[in-house]
Amino acid sequence: MSKPGLSILVFGIYLAAAGLCFIFIPNVVLPIFGFATTTEVWIRLAGLLTLILGFYFLYGVRYEDRTFFRATIFARLIFFAGVTLFVILGWGSALLIAFGLVDLAGAAWTWLALRAS
Repeated sequence: MSKPGLSILVFGIYLAAAGLCFIFIPNVVLPIFGFATTTEVWIRLAGLLTLILGFYFLYGVRYEDRTFFRATIFARLIFFAGVTLFVILGWGSALLIAFGLVDLAGAAWTWLALRAS
């Protein structure tokens, strides 16, 4: 497996695990990031979408799809900018940026690995 592929694999596993947590144990995870617990379905829907994104990442690794690898860099930068904006606008706790920082670090890792290969 290539170094860029490894970065995508790790991020895909992170996404899949986060998705499963939001589907099955959202009220354990939400308070950690300063959100109220909920019985509404929205968090599980977000978890399902996150899990599906994780599968996309894992599928991209299987075929060493470097075009996909590059596209994820932009998407993860947009996610970081988006959650940062949500915090600035007062729509969420500053801890929400932690999710964005994971994306930012993953994007940097993938970018550096692609550049080096």
